[in-house]
Amino acid sequence: MSTISRASFRRSLSLLLAVVTASALAGPAARAQAPAPGQVFRTSQHDFRLDVVAELIHPHSMAFTPEGDMLITERPGRLRIVRQGTLLPTPVAGIPDVLFLGNGATAQDGREQAGLRDVVLHPNFATNRLLYLSYVKPGPNGYGNLAVARGRFENDRLSNVQDIFQANASGNGTNRSSMWGGRIAFDKDGFLFVTLGDRQWPAVADLNRHPAQDLLTHNGKTVRLHDDGRVPKDNPFVGTPHALPEIWSLGHRNAQGMAFHPTTGDLWQNEHGPQGGDELNVITPGMNYGWPVIGYGMNYTTGLAIHEGTHKQGFTPPAYVWVPSIGVSGMIFYGGDRFSGWKGDMLVGGMSGQRLMRLRLKARVVVADEILLQGLGRMREVQQGPDGAVYVMIDANVRGVDGEATPVYRLVPVPRAATTARR
Repeated sequence: MSTISRASFRRSLSLLLAVVTASALAGPAARAQAPAPGQVFRTSQHDFRLDVVAELIHPHSMAFTPEGDMLITERPGRLRIVRQGTLLPTPVAGIPDVLFLGNGATAQDGREQAGLRDVVLHPNFATNRLLYLSYVKPGPNGYGNLAVARGRFENDRLSNVQDIFQANASGNGTNRSSMWGGRIAFDKDGFLFVTLGDRQWPAVADLNRHPAQDLLTHNGKTVRLHDDGRVPKDNPFVGTPHALPEIWSLGHRNAQGMAFHPTTGDLWQNEHGPQGGDELNVITPGMNYGWPVIGYGMNYTTGLAIHEGTHKQGFTPPAYVWVPSIGVSGMIFYGGDRFSGWKGDMLVGGMSGQRLMRLRLKARVVVADEILLQGLGRMREVQQGPDGAVYVMIDANVRGVDGEATPVYRLVPVPRAATTARR
């Protein structure tokens, strides 16, 4: 066996083991229920309990200001502030008009994704007070498209709000089209990255002609911008005929988590697969991640394979796969001291799988995984606070009642000697 084929074999074997492991971990989701008062959750590295920070309507994302405030987006179009442990009653003023399609829909309905989505602070927020929001911007005939706006956040309001990016990513002909993407993140050099979903275009006929494979649309892409929305001159498709210059990578379905590795600077994303095959990818400029040509998903109706296969020349395979899907959501690399055994590990939420997972990486390979929480509801977001604590956000419980307040939890370490209960 040649050196190249040995390396290829090792990569395929590692990914196969990841698929098998993730499939075994996925299992049927437990019925969602609130933790018992004082309940202690035991994991391999740390024990912890959950404190309720706040309860909100369709919470989606969170960020922390240097002053210690927690900013939380509610998908119907509100930005809320939790200050010194209290949810302020008045939403932040100055939010742009948002298309929200959740009214009357359950949490499992495809429309549940439309609305106000991510919130991120500029790397120099302490001095420039710039705050970024991704949201579904209303369009003609009740349709919409994903946009990114920025404004100055001062005195609990936004001012000078302007769209710096609006996607050219049409839906599949109905306002029920979901798969918006909408995660935003800054790298260490101050470039802004935005994920765009494929807008639920069906994977039929010639898979290579799917919008996620078309460089003239933003469907199923990750884009890279300057902090004011300008296109960097060194983007991979600048100067390429028939390609949008802001595109950084393509062939995605619906990336819902995005984080930069604190040491290597690698950009990691997770994205939804259909019914099976949620993916974890290392994003490299100009690369094609295969949706819908390659993948591990199945057709929702027939249960048959969608893709040409799981690997194909010219496409980048995932680093890790969940089969069946856990409905991946927010993700971070943990860097605090309160959970020292998790330092450097990736924490990933799961919505349909109702879980919080910990993944340990060695180089670009997942070498260990663990379920930290399961069965509390659709885990929409995970973040690290300035206090080093981990915060997780539930968006609708198993009943999927639209408009029902759901909790934001803080994981509080409990000394192992004091542990009296198991999860």
